[in-house]
Amino acid sequence: MHTWPGAAYPLGATWDGWGTNFALFSEAAERVDLCLFDEAGQESRIELTEADGFVWHGYLPAIGPGQRYGYRVHGPYDPRRGARCSPAKLLLDPYGKAVEGDVTWSEALFDYQWADPRRPNTVNSARFMPKNVVVNPFFDWGNDRPPHTPYHETVIYEAHVRGLTLRHPDIPLHQRGTYAGLAHPAVIEHLKRIGVTAVELLPVHQFVAEQAMVQRGLTNYWGYNTIGFLAPHNRYCSAGQRGEQVGEFKTMVKALHTAGIEVILDVVYNHTAEGDGRGPTLSFRGIDNHAYYRLDDANPWRYIDYTGCGNSLNVRHPHSLQLIMDSLRYWILEMHVDGFRFDLASALARELHDVDRLSTFFDLVQQDPVVSQVKLIAEPWDVGEGGYQVGNFPPLWTEWNGKYRDTVRDFWRGQPATLPEFASRLTGSSDLYETSGRRPVASINFVTCHDGFTLADLVSYNGKHNEANGEENRDGTDDNRSWNCGVEGPAEDPEVNELRARQQRNFLVTLFLSQGIPMLLSGDEIGRTQGGNNNAYCQDNEISWVDWSRAAGERDLLAFTQKLARLRRRHPVFRRRRFFRGAYGAAGDGGADIAWLTPAGDEMTEGDWRASYAKSVAVFLNGSAITEPDPRGDRVTDRKFLLLFNAGAEPILFAIPEALGGAGGSATDWEIVLDTQTPRGDPQDAIGFLPKTKVEVADHAIVVLRSRS
Repeated sequence: MHTWPGAAYPLGATWDGWGTNFALFSEAAERVDLCLFDEAGQESRIELTEADGFVWHGYLPAIGPGQRYGYRVHGPYDPRRGARCSPAKLLLDPYGKAVEGDVTWSEALFDYQWADPRRPNTVNSARFMPKNVVVNPFFDWGNDRPPHTPYHETVIYEAHVRGLTLRHPDIPLHQRGTYAGLAHPAVIEHLKRIGVTAVELLPVHQFVAEQAMVQRGLTNYWGYNTIGFLAPHNRYCSAGQRGEQVGEFKTMVKALHTAGIEVILDVVYNHTAEGDGRGPTLSFRGIDNHAYYRLDDANPWRYIDYTGCGNSLNVRHPHSLQLIMDSLRYWILEMHVDGFRFDLASALARELHDVDRLSTFFDLVQQDPVVSQVKLIAEPWDVGEGGYQVGNFPPLWTEWNGKYRDTVRDFWRGQPATLPEFASRLTGSSDLYETSGRRPVASINFVTCHDGFTLADLVSYNGKHNEANGEENRDGTDDNRSWNCGVEGPAEDPEVNELRARQQRNFLVTLFLSQGIPMLLSGDEIGRTQGGNNNAYCQDNEISWVDWSRAAGERDLLAFTQKLARLRRRHPVFRRRRFFRGAYGAAGDGGADIAWLTPAGDEMTEGDWRASYAKSVAVFLNGSAITEPDPRGDRVTDRKFLLLFNAGAEPILFAIPEALGGAGGSATDWEIVLDTQTPRGDPQDAIGFLPKTKVEVADHAIVVLRSRS
């Protein structure tokens, strides 16, 4: 086949309407073969003789979308020195935009012999490997525009493409579990109903199920095992795997944007699916092991592992950093996504060993005119020493606030001495973010996420029940901070079930009415359960899938969630862009924007905060004292609110002081708008404004009051 020289940029396979340019970076290579596969699976090899700046390239006229390909890299093989080139192994393109097929586990995928790891394995791996596919980049986006939802108005819904849609009765069978299923009007209508403004999708980059997992009859369900940073995962496409996944993903984004919903991707740039030194050779390892991975300088056969997954991407190397940045820009510019949640983000900030806020990765993101303008969310920890970095990311970033999760769980399970930190988390975690110049929206607040218990399980299990994972219940965290309300697992006692339902409502109210950005785990609004499994990473089955039939049995919980979403959306006092100032003395018009009161109606003293037994507090939010203007510079005003929290085991009578009235200190008429003691949160007394002086709050309950003006 006649080959033109082509160009070294862009990397990957790029079809221009006439032919395709192929470009692959490898500083280790002595020769690179482009491998093309026909419909029968027969391989043709074309040597790429052009190399500029260690990028091997060539242009093939008439090669277009649908063409399957891979690479073979010839070069040094000496694992003891970190050299792992093996031309017997077909390699995926790091810049490949689509992948057809799955890995079929075989010894042929490994560059060493299992019987004697010191000897190279020269068996051809091609028939066990998926193949890259040349894609058509052209797509009719029409009038698509990113919603650009401000952070303070954002409500995130963490979801799994397959798990959310696979059992939805209104989605056509062939679209369930796919991008098309997520774009179905029934799903979008549900998201809109509960106030969702952004879906945060578990990994959709092409990923691989680990060999050990497959041997146990399981799979990598969550997808945190990436092998293609520019390719949408092929199993989530209803139309095919020869590039159709790219168009279907774009169609999904376009439909969600039309509904005003942003798309945020959970991305895994900290490691790849090739694992440690005993792992398979699928792509990066065989292309340029030194460039793509963190190797131990003293023993280059060893991979430095900050992720717990066998390897760490080498963010000290310019081409690894280029891959990350090119991938991010591709998903923004070509796929129109609106942001990213970075898995184990601390690992990306390790240039030498310690996590560094001034690392090259942060500099590149800060300076990039495209990436810096979308939502950037860090999972601010990894498994390495010093990896827990909640509150320490640069100002451009928001963070999954793990301290919010832990504190809120502790408060509602009745742990002593949690009230002061609960107050901080409720008001936006200023102790974590204010000193670095960030605002309350730096905090992504969550009570549950994919990693751990669902909301229903959080109130039903004291311990994990992960036997189905095949690891003798050793996997998953033991630090659940959960409370089963007296019975482990399903209960027949109506009082236990009523308490559990109330606790779920308490968590939801706390989440939606906290300052910061709420993130809801998919299915929590309809009582999804995983049967106590807190690590369902390998469960692509009923354990993990959202059971939409529960929506009928959990109408009250769903209606309660809708009510909460409306309350947050209508009242800017719950969506502050700046931290509360606070003040001592009477709180009224022009006074303090927040006040903390004891159940007796007195302002909280230092002794009250320090009391280890304190499990109840009243929070006054003054809608007349909001300091930040609206987008047009006008003053923002809202009603006054009283949030009455009782995490104790007995009902409490809260007194409402007259000082919470208007500027003259006169009494204010209050309306109970929410009471978590009731299934839908409706108040138990007559709806309407009354000059209330005392309100009873049940055990383990919240009452929300709103002023007349």
